[in-house]
Amino acid sequence: MLTVKKALQEDAKVLAEIQKASFDDESQRFNNSEEGGGPPGYDSEEWQKDIMQHGHYFKFLWNEDIVGGAIIFVDQQQAHCLGRIFIDPKFQDKGIGTQAIQVIESKFQNVSKWWLDTPQWSTKNHHFYAKCGYSKVGERNDEFIFEK
Repeated sequence: MLTVKKALQEDAKVLAEIQKASFDDESQRFNNSEEGGGPPGYDSEEWQKDIMQHGHYFKFLWNEDIVGGAIIFVDQQQAHCLGRIFIDPKFQDKGIGTQAIQVIESKFQNVSKWWLDTPQWSTKNHHFYAKCGYSKVGERNDEFIFEK
């Protein structure tokens, strides 16, 4: 059973490890790159701790084990950015990400728009976001912009 909770400082090391595994796996499979598939700080415990102070950082628990997380940034009062979502590769394709997005969005009921960006090469993400109700609305550099 999935539980979504606020991430705590003591979760930073595990979240950095999961984030690194998730983004590196995605990069390896879809970008022909072994490592470095993630955004800045994705593999840093210190970055995780710092971002917990500036954004809404959630951890995903599956049977009490941390299996992923998400970072939400408030752009404006009515627009939120799904800055990052990641699931341990061993737990992907089980519906955890879809459930997690639904829980997170329900925590911010007054939001009129959600948005995110993701690499153009990340076709698995494109499919996932579309399944969650997001639509591609633009491109920037090597990224696609999605909104809901």
